[in-house]
Amino acid sequence: MSLHSLMTSLLLLGLAMPSMAAERTQRGDSPWKWTLDAGAVYQSSTSLDSGGDMSAGRAFVSGGLGRVFARRWRVGAALGYGEDHYDFSGSGGFGGLDPWDRIREFRIGVPLQYFANEHWTVYAIPSLRFNAESGASLNDGRNGGLLAGAAYKISDTLSIGPGLGVFSEIEDSTSFFPILVIDWKITDTLSLETGGGFAASRGPGLQLKWQYSPRWQFALGGRYEKTRFRLDDSGPAPDGVGQDKAFPLFALAEFAVSSDITLSLLGGAELGATLRLEDESGDLISKSDLSTAPFLGATLKVRF
Repeated sequence: MSLHSLMTSLLLLGLAMPSMAAERTQRGDSPWKWTLDAGAVYQSSTSLDSGGDMSAGRAFVSGGLGRVFARRWRVGAALGYGEDHYDFSGSGGFGGLDPWDRIREFRIGVPLQYFANEHWTVYAIPSLRFNAESGASLNDGRNGGLLAGAAYKISDTLSIGPGLGVFSEIEDSTSFFPILVIDWKITDTLSLETGGGFAASRGPGLQLKWQYSPRWQFALGGRYEKTRFRLDDSGPAPDGVGQDKAFPLFALAEFAVSSDITLSLLGGAELGATLRLEDESGDLISKSDLSTAPFLGATLKVRF
């Protein structure tokens, strides 16, 4: 997928807001839950409709911890760092501008859960994000946001409810998007869940999972992604803003090495991708759509 964030509500919806089924299992275990995620993804060269081509690669590492207090509250912290390496080529159009190269991303999240009663669980995840090109200050790419939602347990196999994401944007108006909070065990092996994805990302998403065996699990998913980042002072838009927006769809094969270690291979395509280059005030300089962009990647998850 495009590198900024392969599949988005996640360090936060993957690390900080795991599936509700997993939460119910963990509530009776030891008080502290630690997580470590790492991975890499490569998006092959894709043509830009305004001219030129682009390929990209992403690597990330993230960690978190959480604990249940007084049987009703689960409080945690999550940190993540990733880099997106873009490679533009071509003598004209957007690719010829070579607008940015290495984008850094750092995230801090504080996931909160409140188990109101046997039916209702409330989620809130305030976070800070820093997105900036190498050579630009991370602080100049600072923005904040909140993911919040509530889930109602209808039965032992279905919990569902509404959610909302609110995020400030670099040189742009605040963005709002709806989230469906769902944990639906359709059969003993098939389930539909909110989120799940690659690295620290944001955006509403859904994932259909199939538990093939105790060690193997397969999934299909998709989501909406949008990332804005501050640029350095030496490119075609000094101190400007870059934006990468897309709708990634993916398939995932997950292997449980043990109860605490999971390896995954994923692949898919980024649809409807658009890149924007803006000046330091957020005024448009150039934009381009991308052709369908295939991607491949691998992740490692450790829980202890």
